[in-house]
Amino acid sequence: MKKFRKVLDGLTTSSPGATVSSPSCGSAAGTPTAAPTPKEIDVQETLVSENFQLCKTVRHGFPYQPTALAFDPVQKILAIGSRSGGVRILGRPGVDCYCQHESGAAVLQLQFLINEGALVSACADDTLHLWNLRQRRPAILHSLKFNRERITFCHLPFQSKWLYVGTERGNTHIVNIESFILSGYVIMWNKAIELSTKTHPGPVVHLSDSPKDEGKLLIGFESGTIVQWDLRGKKADFRIYYDEAIHSVSWHHEGKQFMCSHSDGSLTLWNLRNTTKPFQVTFPHGKIQKDGRKESCKPILKVEYKTCRNSEPFVIFSGGLSYDKAGRRPALTIMHGKAITVLEMDYPIVEFMVLCETPYNNEVQEPYAVVVLLEKDLIVVDLTQSNYPVFENPYPMDIHESPVTCTAYFADCPPDIIPILYSIGAKHKKTGYSQKEWPISGGTWTLGSHTYPEIIITGHADGSIKFWDASAITLQMLYKMKTSKVFEKPKPGEGRAAELVEEDPFAIQMVSWCPQSRIFCVVGISAHIILYRFSKYDANTQIVSLEVRLQCDSEDVISPSENENNPSFSETGSHSPQPHHHHQHQHPASPGSRTPEGIKDSIPCLKVKDRAVRVPPGYQSELVIQLLWVDGEPPQQITSLDINSAYGLLAFGNCNGLAVVDYLQKTVILCMSTLDLYGSTDPYQRLTRSPRRNRQSTSEFCMRGLSNFYSDSKKRIRTSYQSLTELTDNQQSIDMERSKSPTSESRENSFTRSRSSSVSSIDRDTKEAVTTLQFGESYGRKNDVLPTPCLWVGTSLGVVLLIPMSIPTDQEERMEEPVTMGVSGALLMLKGSVLRFSFLDCMGALIQTPYEVWRDHNAPEDPDRPRRRKLVHFSPSSSQDACGDGHLAVVCSERQAKVFLMPSQSCLFVHNITESSFVLRADVVSVCNSVCLACFCANGHVMTLSLPSLRPLMDVNYLPLTDMRIARTFYFTNGGQALYLSSPTEIQRITYSQEMCDNLQEMLGELFTPIETPEAQNRGFLKGFFGGNAHTFDREELFGEAAAGKASRSLAQHIPGQGGVEGMKVAASGAVGELARARIALDERGQRLGELEERTALMMTSAEAFSKHAHELMLKCKDKKWYQF
Repeated sequence: MKKFRKVLDGLTTSSPGATVSSPSCGSAAGTPTAAPTPKEIDVQETLVSENFQLCKTVRHGFPYQPTALAFDPVQKILAIGSRSGGVRILGRPGVDCYCQHESGAAVLQLQFLINEGALVSACADDTLHLWNLRQRRPAILHSLKFNRERITFCHLPFQSKWLYVGTERGNTHIVNIESFILSGYVIMWNKAIELSTKTHPGPVVHLSDSPKDEGKLLIGFESGTIVQWDLRGKKADFRIYYDEAIHSVSWHHEGKQFMCSHSDGSLTLWNLRNTTKPFQVTFPHGKIQKDGRKESCKPILKVEYKTCRNSEPFVIFSGGLSYDKAGRRPALTIMHGKAITVLEMDYPIVEFMVLCETPYNNEVQEPYAVVVLLEKDLIVVDLTQSNYPVFENPYPMDIHESPVTCTAYFADCPPDIIPILYSIGAKHKKTGYSQKEWPISGGTWTLGSHTYPEIIITGHADGSIKFWDASAITLQMLYKMKTSKVFEKPKPGEGRAAELVEEDPFAIQMVSWCPQSRIFCVVGISAHIILYRFSKYDANTQIVSLEVRLQCDSEDVISPSENENNPSFSETGSHSPQPHHHHQHQHPASPGSRTPEGIKDSIPCLKVKDRAVRVPPGYQSELVIQLLWVDGEPPQQITSLDINSAYGLLAFGNCNGLAVVDYLQKTVILCMSTLDLYGSTDPYQRLTRSPRRNRQSTSEFCMRGLSNFYSDSKKRIRTSYQSLTELTDNQQSIDMERSKSPTSESRENSFTRSRSSSVSSIDRDTKEAVTTLQFGESYGRKNDVLPTPCLWVGTSLGVVLLIPMSIPTDQEERMEEPVTMGVSGALLMLKGSVLRFSFLDCMGALIQTPYEVWRDHNAPEDPDRPRRRKLVHFSPSSSQDACGDGHLAVVCSERQAKVFLMPSQSCLFVHNITESSFVLRADVVSVCNSVCLACFCANGHVMTLSLPSLRPLMDVNYLPLTDMRIARTFYFTNGGQALYLSSPTEIQRITYSQEMCDNLQEMLGELFTPIETPEAQNRGFLKGFFGGNAHTFDREELFGEAAAGKASRSLAQHIPGQGGVEGMKVAASGAVGELARARIALDERGQRLGELEERTALMMTSAEAFSKHAHELMLKCKDKKWYQF
């Protein structure tokens, strides 16, 4: 615990570089403040660096660019590999684990060691990895890197410790899973095929052991050659040369026949009695044409041949559709007897896997479901019902249903909000799912003790908003709403929206939500804002529309004050929005107008529905605010927003200025350019310039800026840190920085932020943008005695303005009397664009913003209890008596953070956060019963600073390369948590709290649970005795070092894993009880096996004794005559 005492007898600072008389610490026009009355501030700071540690908690969503699939039929867990080297392991809801190969190489194939708690991954860099799943955070135990050959296919027989690895050269190698060492036993391609064959058979595309005899290995080569290799005899039993390329092979469980899928869309069935030609050739989707020839079909990429006890076998395959049907969607075909069912998919099929009752390949398979991995979805089909319904997916795999364009994260929400949102969202759920339990049900997960209500909100490109329950590190969709329903549908090829934002006119840029009052506000890309109120009742509503003209005709260029050649003067009148007064329309009056030349003027981008509409329970739109076109120029995108339910006000700004709307009276009460807000206190000298050049390109940019962010087909945004900062590297001073005029390219390649301005260190428009806004109780002027409602305004030039407001307190007066705003309040300065405001009392506790308690506007009226607004205020002076009046204001910009004492506006503390980069996101958050300032920089650093002293507590280089997507979606919240969009389809949650890192093991699910392997079916005494070659096959004898020798050292290199001892320690700490139970179960099983072994040994001993006695008797009696007996 550290105690800070500051005597305010002047300006003090925690930054060694700053001086007492620095203008940047002062107020007004850059002059130092007069010394305030000496006053003691006594803040006990409890946070220390030991309270912080950064680690990933959980990843939600669909694995981006999936490549491989595996399933453990005993543990019932599923693994998905991706192109970026990620592996997601899924079990029952709550069991969701993400692992990452350090190399980042694509995962080619995954193979579970069934019921062993381990997984083998084969990657595109020709490395095999063994993952230990018996710990909550899986780790690599061994790796094996092939140096001379490329891995193409792997196969691990059930209950075997020898992995078969096929390569591009056509060779088959064998790896010991326990030691991860290559066996000396190799099946060379030239031995597998006949010597007379003149061509190479191609890469190995299939490996499997015969269900009838484990000593026989079926090898499929790409060219169409199939070889059954006798592992004991080291020779080929038979060779098949087929003239169509092979994609996959699947055995009948009896081991007498197998099926192949080919590149011409055919399936061939082969009988082992006669391998000279296929027993059957079918083209499932190839119809015979009029000329007698078959339609040409696409390749069948995979086939599975599964038998049933009481019905015909299933043949399930992907691909094989005829080429001539253009526009047909990818399909999975299920052939069951004579019935053929084609299941059309929304996305291309990456891989599929049939789930069967038994893990043994020589038993009747009894398939019950098919897992289908698509490019952008995961579905499971129920095979036990004739209409093949899909199971309802319990994982949030549809986050990316429409591309995510912004996020918000709220920890410690009011406890009643989640059940209410869930009950309303449940009414709109889809139906028609299978009634059976979700089949991927492995692992264990329990609700941890450190849980509290959390909500994540995602905004999407199609204008939809999704609310997710994120409590206890899970994610479940609560409620979905579509903001596009407020507007008329734009007719194709017509209208303002079609010209500029052809694909996503409703895309969400930012959201603002007050969980207490349940007021929700969204900002869209078409320069529109929609205000929603929550109601449990449906209603008929007329949407009120306000239209605001917020546009400057002349550009404001900052003149360096030291340059005497340029005359500097200030014309405040020329910078205000033209005309001065705002335009406000309530529909159905249509404001649209065009000048004779066809230049658009006073037209919004979208048309609001002008009729009464029926709205269901949930969030209901109350007010739409739209910015208007001005003289052929489209409205600039909105860069900042704040809403306060206690005041009934909504403020927003862009690079032209600021507007404040009274949403209770539905009026615009302020609409001014940024320059006019200064009044006589403008800290800069400015020049006017001729009207903007290159109008078309700027208008197109401003309307299309967001689509650059989520569309891969659009021009790539610069993502490397060097390019992000190249425009700000060699700047002499902050004054020179502000005096520069940016190039047009910096605007094109903007690195825009999700919440604040599109004007940042590398994207400075010539205008001064409003980058952040915050309502709150504060002191608008230095001589104020009592706090009043204020609006804090931060700009892209590092200027902070305070606008005091007068709001009627009586409910009737509030609905009739106007709210007045006194411009030209206090003025403070920082380096870089202002990002965040927050307020602390003089004891260092966070002051919450006032809010209105939620009430349902559509609830039936009660005459005895008239509805009144119930407001909750947090006055800065009420929380402490010792300090008297006043509060602390925390202001964070792209470059530095400052703490001011109000009302004196003295700068108590300053900390330069970064010199070489810039802050993208900053939030004041509560951690460990205290508060800190959390920052995320463009160079990937995550930092925390103590409050109010701004001591650095943590600085971690977390994300070396920060791209546009992460910059827009990074969001800090209370409890030491944060999130960002790690890929276009996945949300990554992280924690920076040591306490949560310590409790993470308890919160995560267990992937492995001790389950006894199901016993093999009784094969009958005679069958086991006479035909039991499969069970007497000893791989150790063949592949072990004693028999096969050592493999060449240059062929593959063994790499020990990092997750050995540490992983075991982690697993032990989190699962002592489970391991103890597992050990007992294994001991019992071992005891039974030991007893069986002893009985067998006794039988063998007695058999040997009997044989010995019989032999002795035979020798004794051999020479005796018959009559001597």
